[in-house]
Amino acid sequence: MIRVLVADDQALLRGSFRVLVDTAPDLSTVGEAGTGAEAVELARRELPDVVLMDVRMPGMDGIEATRRICGSPETAGVRVLILTTFDLDEYVYAGLRAGASGFLLKSTPPGDLLSAIRVVAAGDGLLAPTVTRRLISEFVRVPPPAAPAAGAARLNELTAREREVLTLIARGLSNAEISTGLHVSVATVKTHIGHLLAKLGARDRAQLVIAAYESGLVSPASR
Repeated sequence: MIRVLVADDQALLRGSFRVLVDTAPDLSTVGEAGTGAEAVELARRELPDVVLMDVRMPGMDGIEATRRICGSPETAGVRVLILTTFDLDEYVYAGLRAGASGFLLKSTPPGDLLSAIRVVAAGDGLLAPTVTRRLISEFVRVPPPAAPAAGAARLNELTAREREVLTLIARGLSNAEISTGLHVSVATVKTHIGHLLAKLGARDRAQLVIAAYESGLVSPASR
C-alpha cells in the first residue's frame, strides 16, 4: 500500500484528491495539510511514501515545505510530487531544486495522477522528456547559480560513459533514446543511471537534470 499525504490550501481540492487516491486499491491517504507547516509536521509524523504538494499556500509555501521534508534525515524517504496550476510555473524549478521528485498540472486526468504517484513512490522522477526540455528552456531564461565545489568534485568521480549518459539525460532524452544513441541496451542505460544517482547523491532523474546544469557539465546554450 502506497501512503499519500495531500497538501493544498483549498479544502475542496484536498478532499477531491483524497477521494481519488482512496479509490485506488494500492493507494491510501494518511492525512491532509492546508499549509506548508502542516505538511512538514504531518510528513514527520506519518512518514508517507508520497506528498502531493501544492506550491502556493499561506505561511510556509510548498517550496519551503518540500525543502524541509526532503532535507531532513527524519523524512529522507518521503517523496514529493508538486502539483501546479501552470506547466511553467515560476516555482517549479525551485521545487525540483528543493528536492521534489517531479511535478504535475492540477488539471492532469485522474488516472494519470494515480500513475504518477506510483512512479514517484517507486523511486523514479516524474520528468518526461518534454518536461525536461521545458526545464531546459527555463535555464536559458534564468541561469542556474554557480556550481558548488562539492558538486564539481562529485563530477570527477564519474566515468566518461557516465558523464555522457548524464549529459543526454539533461538534454531531455529518454532511456530508449539514450540506448539508441549510444548503441547499448536499455538495461545498460539504467545501470549507468543507478551509478549516477549513487555518485551524485541524487534522489531521481529530476535531480540528475538539476545536477548536470548546476555543475556546469551542460550549459543551456548546448541544449
